[in-house]
Amino acid sequence: MRIAIDYTAAAQRAGIGRYARELVRALLRANKDHEIRLVLARDQPADVGAPVSRLPLTSWQATILWQRLGVPLPAEWLIGGADLFHATDYLLPPLRQARGVCQIHDLSFLIVPETGDPRLVRYLREALPRSLARATLVLADSACTREDLLRCYGLDPERVVVVPAGVSPHFQPVTDPRVLAAARARYGLPEAFLLFVGTLEPRKNLVRLVEAYGWLRGEAACTLPLVLAGGRGWRNDALLARIRELDLEESVVLPGFVAEEDLPALLSAASLFVYPSLYEGFGLPPLEAMACGAPVVASNAGSLPEVLGEAALLPDPRDARGIGEAMARLLSDAALRARLREAGLRRAAGFTWAGAAQRLLAAYDVAAGLPRRQAALSSP
Repeated sequence: MRIAIDYTAAAQRAGIGRYARELVRALLRANKDHEIRLVLARDQPADVGAPVSRLPLTSWQATILWQRLGVPLPAEWLIGGADLFHATDYLLPPLRQARGVCQIHDLSFLIVPETGDPRLVRYLREALPRSLARATLVLADSACTREDLLRCYGLDPERVVVVPAGVSPHFQPVTDPRVLAAARARYGLPEAFLLFVGTLEPRKNLVRLVEAYGWLRGEAACTLPLVLAGGRGWRNDALLARIRELDLEESVVLPGFVAEEDLPALLSAASLFVYPSLYEGFGLPPLEAMACGAPVVASNAGSLPEVLGEAALLPDPRDARGIGEAMARLLSDAALRARLREAGLRRAAGFTWAGAAQRLLAAYDVAAGLPRRQAALSSP
């Protein structure tokens, strides 16, 4: 087949951008049968290790043209012929003859809309139904997201398959004291700390995490700082205000975005990793923390129980004290920390980008009408 993959999402630094970059890299290594081209916007760099079809538009102009204005201009007219077009970031453009594969990472804009940017929530609610209607096959990052799609949009179950994320091989325990010290120094961190990694935005439930941390300091006499590492998303005023109200400005550290090459060292250095998100379509950061040997407190919401299994403590994300108690339990129980470390390493080892690429290749066959591979994808 001639497969065109929309690679514009790879420009994003976190989340979906990393998923697109890692999955496509693994796909290019695994592919032996198909002609694969990556579709890039006019303003994106082209050093991607694969043939490129360049849109005569910026990524923003393409969004305006196809999704906001709904101009029925087939993508093939801009990128050349294709048998299959894979949209890696929710929205398929109009297609003339190519079959469409649409990747859905989560339905947070429907499940927890109050946590999102209102403009993005409105946009996805309006645009996604058109994209789903165009798609021959819909890919979900987890069984949880698949079930959300079936429930919210009434899709045919045979049209929705799961292609989970993977953990990159460089996420492994870092034991070299010099590497650990250098990473801490780059971000101004002490030798021991509690760590969250992710975009600082309401869905990550950071106000309650700060409240849980305040309880932990008062009731469990914890003196470790809480590090909230990640780029600023939206609506951070409540988080910053709560830090001030609880008099935690000296104890809560905001180092900003952490470069991917530094993540394994910081995750390895953390006394525990905490990720009490209100909803995740997959939840890669706690899995990467497990791969680096960090004991994890996450939440029982969205896909996190599915992804993390018995290898993490999973309190109710809407119960700040419950989050604090889970952190206190883990900090005070060395045997529990050791057990979760071992379980986390085993759990993370089961998620690879090579495995995700094989599932994606099977999905492409199904989308092309080759039923011999359907059995591999009929269940999440």
